[in-house]
Parts: sequence; C-alpha cells; structure tokens
Amino acid sequence: MRNLQETHLNRARASLRQALSWYGHLGLRHGSYRQSGKFSSHPELLGLLKPELETLNSTLSKLDSNVIRIAAFGLVSRGKSAVLNALLGAKILQTGPINGVTQWPRSVRWQPGGKVLVELIDTPGINEIAGEARETMAREVSKQADLILFVVSGDITRLEYRALLELRQAQKPLILVFNKIDLYPETDRTAIYHNLQQLGAGYPQAPPLLPDEIVMVSAEPAPLEVRVEWPDGRVTYEWETPPPLVEELQQTILSILNREGRSLLALNALIQARDASATMAEKTMEFRNQEAEDIIWKFTKYKALAVGLNPVPVLDVICGAIADLVLIRSLARLYGLPMTSYEASKILKTIFLSSGGLLLGEIASSMMVGLGKTTAAIASGENPLNITAYAGTAIAQSGIAGYGAYTVGKAAQVYLEKGCTWGELGASTVIEEILSQVDHNTILYRLQQELATKY
Repeated sequence: MRNLQETHLNRARASLRQALSWYGHLGLRHGSYRQSGKFSSHPELLGLLKPELETLNSTLSKLDSNVIRIAAFGLVSRGKSAVLNALLGAKILQTGPINGVTQWPRSVRWQPGGKVLVELIDTPGINEIAGEARETMAREVSKQADLILFVVSGDITRLEYRALLELRQAQKPLILVFNKIDLYPETDRTAIYHNLQQLGAGYPQAPPLLPDEIVMVSAEPAPLEVRVEWPDGRVTYEWETPPPLVEELQQTILSILNREGRSLLALNALIQARDASATMAEKTMEFRNQEAEDIIWKFTKYKALAVGLNPVPVLDVICGAIADLVLIRSLARLYGLPMTSYEASKILKTIFLSSGGLLLGEIASSMMVGLGKTTAAIASGENPLNITAYAGTAIAQSGIAGYGAYTVGKAAQVYLEKGCTWGELGASTVIEEILSQVDHNTILYRLQQELATKY
C-alpha cells in the first residue's frame, strides 16, 4: 500500500511539472499569430496566467513538504474549534458560547503518533451573519485541504446538506463528525447516527457512510454535578467537566493517513492542478479569440475556394481533410495548448464528418448533374450550358467545404480547451488513474464511485 501511495505522489508531481512546463512560458514562447506565420512574445498573457501558475508552484511545493492539511468545516456553534482542541490535547484555538468566535482561518501543527505531520485548519462558520467574506474564505481553505472534518451536532440542516453536496461535487474526501453526543440520550443518538449515515453520503442513491466516514465525539462535554461526601459527614456538590471523547476520531484519522494519506495529498494537488489548468486554458482562449477567428475564417475561405476550383471529386475530399488538419495545427500553435489524445480523437471525428459531408455533396451533385464537376468541366468546351452546371456545382461544393472548415475550427477550439487536463500526465487522467486503484475500504473509494456516476 505504501508503494502505491508513493506512486500516486510521483505521478502527481510529474503531472504538475508537465503543467508548469506547458504553461510556465506560454506568454513568452507563443505570441500573436501574424499573417507572416511568425510569433511575437505576449508577456501580458503571462501576467493573466500568473495566479494559476503560482497555484501550481505552491501545490508542487506542498507535495514535496508531505504535510497533510485537515480542515474543520461546518456551521457556527457546531464545535469545530473544540474538536480540533480535543485532537491537539490542549485548548489552543479559541472557543466560546457566542456564534462566530473563529473570525479567520487558523492553522495548528499536529503530529499524531510522532510520525506523520498534519496541519489542522480551523475555519469560520459557513452561515455567519453578515459573514459572506468569511464564508468564501472557509470554502477557499477547504479547497486547500486534503481531508475535511465536517462537524455537525445533530440532524443535518438544509444548509449543511447543500455544503456537503458541494464538497462531494468538488471531489473532497471527508469525515462526518457528529459532535456533542453527550447531549443526546442513547436512543436519539442512534437514530441521528443512522440518519447521518445516509444523508452524509451526498445523494439518495449513494451507499451509506462507512465506519471511517462518520465518527461520534464529544469534544467539550457539558459539566456534570458531582456529589462529594466528606469524612466529617458533610455533603457538597461540585461541577466537573468530563474529558473529551475523541479517541475514536484520532484513531480514524491515523488509520486513514497511514492507509491513504499520500494518495490524499496527490489527489488534492491534482484537483487544484486540473482547475488551474482549465482556467489558464480558458484565459488563453479568450485572450486570442480574435486571432483565432481570423485564422478560422481564412481557412474557411481558402478551403472553399480550393474545393470549388478543383474538378476532381476524390481530390476535393483529400485536400479538404488536409486543410482541416492544417487549421487545427495553426490553432494549436496560436494557443500554445497541448494537443493530447483526448481532443485529437474528437477533432478527427469532426474532420471525418466534414469530409463525409463533402463527399455526400459530391455524390448528390453527381446525381443532379451527370458526373458532377468533372463531367461539366470536360464537356464545357463543347456546350456552353455545361459551364453554368459546373459553376453551380462548384458553388455548392464551396459552401459545403467552407461550412466544414468553420465547424472543424470551432470544434478544435472547444476540444483544445477541454483537453488541456487530459493526456498521459494530464491532471484529469492521473485523478482517474488514482481513484481506479483504491481499495473498497478506503475513504477515496467513495470518490471513485461518484466519479463513475458523474461520467
């Protein structure tokens, strides 16, 4: 298992390095497309991509540090800070009866078992009054976390359920922490637990949460009144606070980290890399939109003209396909985006459809005008009427060819943008690879199931 985790880490590092290699000098290596076919540098594009490049660099550094980030997430007054304090064994993070004690994210280092290094992150509640900025901040922290502790203290509210769905959709592994169990009698506690097992899964058809995915704790038990009988016969009453009940959560976290901690690191890094790469591709496409339109229309006119003037039907199709390939190559060069097998296969299908439309046009014109353009061209010297037939057929073929070129160009734009995270070491590819290799008893297995359901 440890060897597999190391493999996942190495694959994630390679994927991030490849993304940095692709995009790191994009604004310098690739410039605006000129009619001369040469490129000039575009440092402003590099400036647009700077935030995402910084994300990739920081994510790669985080992988090398081997620090696993665990964020407590949830509504106010659910005991997020108390749960983290109980894990740390000391009251380091501020807690209190007033809602919104945690105003900003706070991080504390934790080294359970003296081996793995963990960073515990306390976040503001997602339902703070007039706290939209803090809610956004909490969500941003959750993106950085490798594992989420989603803290509840009873039945899940609608807002909590919506937040759970968002985390599931973002492919976030999490442990549902049922806090304040000391406030519930055993029967109510059991009923709530079974309800959380299903609701915490994220959607009705999902299997219930596994034991590692839901844990009952009492991070800050309520004080109990204790009767004290003294030797002299006096009886007094004192309030005592029971110790926190978090041993099960500690053991669950340790078990997960030992079993799949490095895989969690790799997966979260890849998710961030995938999102950053997709954003960079989108920015690049938008930045070069006008230049791309010029290229597509230029090839549309050239292909229409070449097909219209060419009298040989089979050569029409061949030349049209070649023109489409050159168009795609020109767009790929313009954007500087990697041409992976993901978009290449889809673009080829579009080219085949374009060529098929052109070939069908040839057949249709042949049925209407004898043998089509070839016959009309040969006979044009003998009968002036054939010139009209040739011109009509040529115009029809030009229209089909031009439309096909425009369709191929637009499809190439879409697939170049979407395909940037695929390929041999693309972030999406490696994410699927990791999730396909996890065991059924891991917390990552649920993400693998959700990915299969989604796609």
